[in-house]
Amino acid sequence: MRFYIDPGTGSMLFAILIGIVGALNYVFRVAIVKLRFLLSGGKNVSANDKVIPYAIFSDDKRYWNVFEPLCREFSRRGIDVVYLTASPDDPALSCQIPHVEAKFLGAGQMAFAKLNLIKATMVISTTPGLDVYQWKRSKDAKCYVHVLHAAGEVVLYRMFGLDYYDAVLVAGTFQQRDIRDLEELRGLPAKDIALAGIPYMDVMAARLKESGPVPEHPRTVLLAPSWGPSAIFARFGGQIIERLLATGYHVIVRPHPQSFKSEKDLIDTLMADYPASDQLEWNRDVDNFDCLRRSDVLVSDFSGVVFDFALVYDKPVIYTDPNFDLAPYDAWWLKRELWTQGALPRLGMQLTEEGMDNLKSLIDTCLEDPRFAQGRDQVRQEAWQCYGQGAQKTVDYLVAKHGEVVKQAQEVA
Repeated sequence: MRFYIDPGTGSMLFAILIGIVGALNYVFRVAIVKLRFLLSGGKNVSANDKVIPYAIFSDDKRYWNVFEPLCREFSRRGIDVVYLTASPDDPALSCQIPHVEAKFLGAGQMAFAKLNLIKATMVISTTPGLDVYQWKRSKDAKCYVHVLHAAGEVVLYRMFGLDYYDAVLVAGTFQQRDIRDLEELRGLPAKDIALAGIPYMDVMAARLKESGPVPEHPRTVLLAPSWGPSAIFARFGGQIIERLLATGYHVIVRPHPQSFKSEKDLIDTLMADYPASDQLEWNRDVDNFDCLRRSDVLVSDFSGVVFDFALVYDKPVIYTDPNFDLAPYDAWWLKRELWTQGALPRLGMQLTEEGMDNLKSLIDTCLEDPRFAQGRDQVRQEAWQCYGQGAQKTVDYLVAKHGEVVKQAQEVA
């Protein structure tokens, strides 16, 4: 007879197991310290001789672009960092940046099992859900800091996404407002919030400037949706590709990387029904720089690429209705319109099922109406503060916070 355990129960059981293992590990380490103390004749023996000053955790290789600017800034200052990844093929593992030691933790739950026992002063990550599911705060980690991996909302994480971080680095005051409101609603202590910009966008903007003008090309539309039941492919299927091809423009289709895992059958069907041709290309490049640079307009939904495209590449977007079900997300608690809902109409135009027949006209208007260029300037000021200083501001904060945490620990001791 086989037993079935649903994912939620499995996650809970795994969390209990990790808690037990962590507690036993802690008791064991305390016992070892006491034994060493006795064997040394009563001399003080530090339990923190292998504490990592700065540990960066990435749950997926696609976030290397978020952390590489930070690693290079740490390296420039001669500060040692340990980069921990859950991807065996993370570019960080072969990058060989001075002062940066990259390690593969193991995939999935193995990575979290090790993280739950980490000894570090600072743990820096872009992964939400700390202390909610399988990722637990380590008893030997002093401070957890969340950094952004996209412009836009911080309340579109699954519920309680940032609640148990000690600090969050943001790029807009609306993000700070939302975090503070959630803290008040949930009775949480106020965490550190600092404006530090978005380092990866700074790097992308500098790279774009250095690349020079885009060569002459036919008008090009990039279709880059997110994934899941509210995303473009789930809602419109192949119809969206068919209508884009009918415009006569060149079309690049770049599905979200998760779609190839969670929606494989759907993507396989679409690629078979609409094979690559002179007019249509399917893009799976790890680095999206080239296809974003070559495209004139973006069609997407609630994907973070919307803000990359509009704010860095300074081009218009066509977006689907952002009013998806907020029930699983932190935004549900706020009972107000998302900042994104006010930002998107300034970046481009909304695509509806009724307007699908006028897609070419929609594209042309977005490209030719000057009000969208003005809107992009407004949104950039709101969502990308500390422009060009993201890595410097972030590392400035981390170094200062590290000193503060160490001082507090010494005073307690």
